[in-house]
Amino acid sequence: MTTTKEEKKSGEKKPLTLGRSKKLELKKTVETGQVRQSFSHGRTKTVQVEVKRKRTYRAGEGGKMAEVPSGGPEAEAVAETAAAPSAAPAAAPPTPAEDLSNLTQAEREARQRAIEQAHIDRERRAHEEEARRQREAEEAERRAKADAEREAREAEEAKRRAEEEAAAAAEQPAAPAETEAPAAAAEAPTVPTPEEIAAKQAQAPKEGAPAPKRKAAEEAETADSKKRSKVKPAAAPTAKKGEPRRRQGKLTISQALEDDSEERVRSLAALKRQREREKQKSREALQKGAKVLREVTVPEAITVQELANRMAERGGEVVKALFKMGVMATITQTIDADTAELVVEEFGHKAKRVSADDIEIGLRDAEGDDTGNLSDRPPVITIMGHVDHGKTSLLDALRKTDVAAHEAGGITQHIGAYQIVTPSGNKLTFLDTPGHAAFTEMRARGADVTDIVILVVAADDGIMAQTVEAISHAKAAEKPIIVAINKIDKPEANPDRVKNELLQHELVPEDMGGDIICVPVSAVTGQGLDNLEESIALQAELMELQANSDRRAEGVVVEAKLEQGRGSVATVLVRRGTLKVGDIFVAGSESGRVRALLNDRGEQVKSAGPSEPVEVLGLSGTPEAGDELIVVEDDARAREVAAFRHEKRRQTELAAQGRGTLDQMLSKIKEGEAQSLPVVIKTDVHGSLEAILGTLQRLGTEEVQVQVLHSGVGGINESDITLARASAAIILAFNVRANAQARELARRDGVDIRYYSIIYELIDDMKQALSGMLAPEQNEQFLGYAEIREVFNVSKSGRVAGCMITEGQVKRGARVRLLRDDVVIHDGVLKSLRRFKDEVREVQQGYECGMAFENYQDIQQGDRIECYEIVEVARTL
Repeated sequence: MTTTKEEKKSGEKKPLTLGRSKKLELKKTVETGQVRQSFSHGRTKTVQVEVKRKRTYRAGEGGKMAEVPSGGPEAEAVAETAAAPSAAPAAAPPTPAEDLSNLTQAEREARQRAIEQAHIDRERRAHEEEARRQREAEEAERRAKADAEREAREAEEAKRRAEEEAAAAAEQPAAPAETEAPAAAAEAPTVPTPEEIAAKQAQAPKEGAPAPKRKAAEEAETADSKKRSKVKPAAAPTAKKGEPRRRQGKLTISQALEDDSEERVRSLAALKRQREREKQKSREALQKGAKVLREVTVPEAITVQELANRMAERGGEVVKALFKMGVMATITQTIDADTAELVVEEFGHKAKRVSADDIEIGLRDAEGDDTGNLSDRPPVITIMGHVDHGKTSLLDALRKTDVAAHEAGGITQHIGAYQIVTPSGNKLTFLDTPGHAAFTEMRARGADVTDIVILVVAADDGIMAQTVEAISHAKAAEKPIIVAINKIDKPEANPDRVKNELLQHELVPEDMGGDIICVPVSAVTGQGLDNLEESIALQAELMELQANSDRRAEGVVVEAKLEQGRGSVATVLVRRGTLKVGDIFVAGSESGRVRALLNDRGEQVKSAGPSEPVEVLGLSGTPEAGDELIVVEDDARAREVAAFRHEKRRQTELAAQGRGTLDQMLSKIKEGEAQSLPVVIKTDVHGSLEAILGTLQRLGTEEVQVQVLHSGVGGINESDITLARASAAIILAFNVRANAQARELARRDGVDIRYYSIIYELIDDMKQALSGMLAPEQNEQFLGYAEIREVFNVSKSGRVAGCMITEGQVKRGARVRLLRDDVVIHDGVLKSLRRFKDEVREVQQGYECGMAFENYQDIQQGDRIECYEIVEVARTL
């Protein structure tokens, strides 16, 4: 587009048109090309790239903007002008000299925006440059300050060392002042001050040294000073009289250049060698010195290596000492306490003998048992007697409960602990024991922990087997006995008969001149219950039962079980002290912390005093019934004692198993191999497990026996099924059930699980199973006699006897004995029995027949034949 002179003069503009010889074109600002990229494993890729080219403009003639070609000198000049920082104020709008009339409104706005953006960019770059210069100045100032402080510290350190050396020199023999002064002056290190360093730097250009070399020297001096500042200089030995003193302090480059006459110091390697020699001398002196004697603890058994470690001696030396004593032992073998004590004395140490049982010393707290801290406690009464004599019913009548109605089979199979309050306000603690023959251990345990034994005897039944057993347990425990004659409401009741039977067991009732209290009662009508409570209170008052409640608790585990959701639960009867929530205790081979305490009614309590039964939660495992519970001071002591008891019990079990294996081996050699019935037993409580194990052990004989592979408390799990399947055993579940996974696994593997809720049913099944394993008895049954009248030779059958049946009968296939002069000369099987030409099954008395023996031909006329058969009879235990 061009403007003519006429248009300029008139000031008018013509419409924008395209000439015939010119085309309106827009030049591209983007250049394209291809670039090959390389990746790992030799892979390459060609990609298309675009490079955006920046368009540069400058002011042309007549105020027009002309584009500057890229890459030319003009473009570089324009770029440098745009990048240079400008301290001038912001550019003003276009001056009136610029003619913008030939531009459109859009072009003028775009130009104005470009100018403003360029101004903003220049201001931003100016600010960034100013901030950078400020940061560099601050960094330089910080470095200079740090260098000045370091130089000051070095100067102060040099001054201090010079003073110390001067003081050391003053302590040495006096020398001429003229000699020491120059030496001290020469010895004192020259440490430049910050002012001297600045002066040297200012003089450096005047000396004509090139700037790069001077800078490198300064950097080397700085690095050398930093490196030497990390190494602590060793104190140089004091020079002798007349010798030059060693240089002290750090050596800088300037000092080395200024003073060439100063001697070199010892190297660091030389100092390390000297220190190592001193350490070696000290070690040798210690070895040559007096031997350290120790007090060595010697247990019942100890390895040679452990003994050497406790004496701080070499293991080889201990082995040599044992060889000299005639004991051939390696370093890993175990020696007894006597041998170890001799070895300890041989090396000059002092032996201290200890036993493994010493860990339980001081476990029971004996403090606080004096009479001043004692207080009255409720009596503990154990109810004992024969099965179905009304023990639990009598206790229900006293407690106003109905426990007996909910028991399986109508018999008590668990030991229970309860506490009641009588109408007079007295507290009584009762222990209910089973009366079945299998629960002997429960009755014995109840007699041990009780104060008074109530012997329940049915008035219509009299004294039975378990009644006698209960009397024996009470006498063995030396406990007073009160006889409760129950069921006096029945028409056939006879209390006098019971009293007369007591005399046979050395129990003399009071009305017969003895000291045994006999109280007729009825659990159904409540008759005589008041007299029974009065008798118990009177007996307890005579015994003067007392205990100390202000001490750590001690008790006995009456029963233990494993419950889902609560873990191991133990019923504990507290004997002394007070058991509280949070106490740490040991129960047999298990330990734990009391998480909760529950009374006999299922209510949570905070503490339990003497003679109070509670359920304890928080055990690490299920203890055995009868274990003693003792509260200890800390958790570490509890775990230590429990671990010792557990290991001791495991060794006892292994030893018992070893003896049983030897006995079985001897019995197999002597009487033939015995058959065993493998079983896995799981019960609800430990007392039931104890009773079942004892009964099954008594069922075994020399021919058959029950082999208990595993027994425990709790439900049946997958591990029990796996063990039973691997050993072809059956699982006996008493009042427990298998979980869903165990049931499915047992169904798949064909494992037999037998559930029981009554103990005598379990015992009867096991007795039948063992009886079925017994070899049947073979009894001989006589059939008859036959007399040989004639002997025939048959080509096919051999010699055949023609006989007359003189007594009984003869059957084909029966066994026969050939008697000659009443002497048995053959015992075999009858092969053939004929009447005339027919084979018959039997021949009765008075008839003739022909007989042939199997594999025997030596028969004669006049011999007698005895016919019999073997009958197998099943045996029972």
